[in-house]
Amino acid sequence: MASPAADDYLKTVYAHTEWQDAPITPSVLAAKLGIAPSSVTEMVKKLAAAGLVSHVPYGAVRLTDAGTERALAIIRRHRLIETWLVREFGYGWDEVHDEAEVLEHTISDRLLEGIDARLGRPRFDPHGDAIPDAEGRVDREPFVLLAEAVEGHVGRVLRVDDRDPELLRALESAGVSVGRTVTVHGDGIVLDGEADTANGTADGAEVAGSVVPLTTEATAIIWLTA
Repeated sequence: MASPAADDYLKTVYAHTEWQDAPITPSVLAAKLGIAPSSVTEMVKKLAAAGLVSHVPYGAVRLTDAGTERALAIIRRHRLIETWLVREFGYGWDEVHDEAEVLEHTISDRLLEGIDARLGRPRFDPHGDAIPDAEGRVDREPFVLLAEAVEGHVGRVLRVDDRDPELLRALESAGVSVGRTVTVHGDGIVLDGEADTANGTADGAEVAGSVVPLTTEATAIIWLTA
C-alpha cells in the first residue's frame, strides 16, 4: 500500500496519540482528514489487510509495528521539510505545513538525507514536534498541555500545534515561540525570557515579563515542559 493516501492515514493516526493517550476512532480520523466516514472505513480495512493498523468494527484504529515504522518515516520527511523551509527559505512557521504536505511525497531519500545533514540533524521542527531519526527513534521530554497546567507552573514551550495558521501568527506576534520559558497565569501566560529564534519564530523579547492573555483555543494547542 505505497500511496500518499495511505501515508496520510498512518501519519494522522500516529500524530493523534503523539501528545495525548486517547486512541483515534474512525469518526475522528474522518474529521481530521476531511473525508467521508464511509471512505475512511474502506481505507482502514485496506490498511488492516496490509498489516499496518489493527481495527475492530466501531472501535479505535491503532498502528501495528509495521504501521508505526511507516508513519515515522513519513513524519520524518514532513518535519524535516518544514524545518528546511523555515531555515533555508525564510518561511514562517505558519506557512510550512501545506508545502510539506506536498513535498513529503515527492522528494527522494537521497535528497532527504542531504537536507538532514545540511540542517545539522535537527531533533525538532519549527513547531516543536520531534523529528524521528533515520532509524525511527524519537526524543521527547515530559510535557503538559497548557490548558491542563496549574496556576504558577513554569515551563518551556515544547510544542505549538500547526493546524491553525492564523492562531500561529497571533501567538508569534504575542512573543510565544518554541523554546521560550513561560509561567501559567490565570487565563494566559507570563513570558519569562527572550524568545528562541532558532526555529525562525519572532523575537518578542520586548514583552518579557508581561501577561499574555490566551483564548481557550490557544491553550489547547500549546505544550509545556512538565
